[in-house]
Amino acid sequence: MHLRNTLRRGALAPLATAALLLAGLGAAGPAAATTSHNPLDARHVRFYVEPHTNAGDQAAAWAAAGRGADAASMRALAKISQAIWFTKGTPAEVRGQVHDVVTAAARAHQVPVLAAYYIPGRDCSQFSAGGAPSEQAYRQWISAFAKGIGGRQAVVILEPDGLALLSSEAWCGEGGGGSTGQPEDFGLVDERFREINFGIAALHRQPRTAVYIDSGHSAWQQINDYDAGFGVPNLQLGMASRLLKGGIAKADGFFLNVSNYRGDAELTDYGTKLSKCLGLRLRTGATACTDADIAAVPNDARRLPHFVVDTSRNGQGPWTPPAGVYSDAQDWCNPPGRGLGIRPTTDTGNPLIDARLWVKRPGESDGSCTRGTAGPEDPEYGIVDPVAGAWWADYALGLAQRAIPPLAH
Repeated sequence: MHLRNTLRRGALAPLATAALLLAGLGAAGPAAATTSHNPLDARHVRFYVEPHTNAGDQAAAWAAAGRGADAASMRALAKISQAIWFTKGTPAEVRGQVHDVVTAAARAHQVPVLAAYYIPGRDCSQFSAGGAPSEQAYRQWISAFAKGIGGRQAVVILEPDGLALLSSEAWCGEGGGGSTGQPEDFGLVDERFREINFGIAALHRQPRTAVYIDSGHSAWQQINDYDAGFGVPNLQLGMASRLLKGGIAKADGFFLNVSNYRGDAELTDYGTKLSKCLGLRLRTGATACTDADIAAVPNDARRLPHFVVDTSRNGQGPWTPPAGVYSDAQDWCNPPGRGLGIRPTTDTGNPLIDARLWVKRPGESDGSCTRGTAGPEDPEYGIVDPVAGAWWADYALGLAQRAIPPLAH
């Protein structure tokens, strides 16, 4: 086990007890300091690399076309572990698909990273809209997902945007028939918290599965609650409250930066502050954390929630849009000039960061961005961007060429 995680499960038991006062969650009993259920606690982790990928297919096509250097970049990209996303299907279908992946990974003596992305009301009617048609349907789907893992090792990224993007956001679903952010939408928020809690419980019934839940990124939600202008009782929940209500005390930690481009140092600072705020609130029952409160919390990784970071596309950090050009620059949507980031690893150099992972798959589009213009072209590229999740070879090549650290061919 990593030294940072020794006795971790037992040490967190007092935090789960405090969480009972905050979120109605049961306390975890003392855990034996033996083998952890979390695959990331191992000394060395080999993450699963799929045998067939878009990047590998692109490498073959470009090699045949005489584009040797570009093909080499795609071959190198294809050798790096990326999360495998599950976004649709019946319960029986997703159980079979997950089973096939974890079985292949086990045969290769590797650990797969799986992204479950089927929450009802997904993405607030934006580019990745969809998900389960009801709470009950979601429970059936995520239960089947968990059963597909069974006793094999897996790390699950549970519902990207599932907590950072709630129907209570004032802008949620603009133009797509989504939420208005008004009081009648807060019932959907309660449903979302129930779904995330249910997902954690279902996945943790599997003996070797780690579960991380959504915390957005460092330039999105505030850590503490805030009033978004609707007035009481429409207080908007900060990220700490969302994680507490979402079940962080029963999860293995939270994840940051999935499908975004924030820099690693910025994410580490934000994640550490968020972890300390969560630890303080779980331990004391406090309802908020001042900067002074956070600074006073000891950096004790045995007693604070851990996190993982998506570094798939943050090597160059975030894009700074040109001033005064766009009414909505959509800096999260296929920004130009970005690069691949730190390769997946558990050797993070930080006791709170369990792993740096590639969750968002480099080369898959963020959506058909218009940056506040009439469109349909993306003014940064002069074309209509591929739909969300579609492979975009030229964008993948740019990420590879601008990778930090450089991509080894």
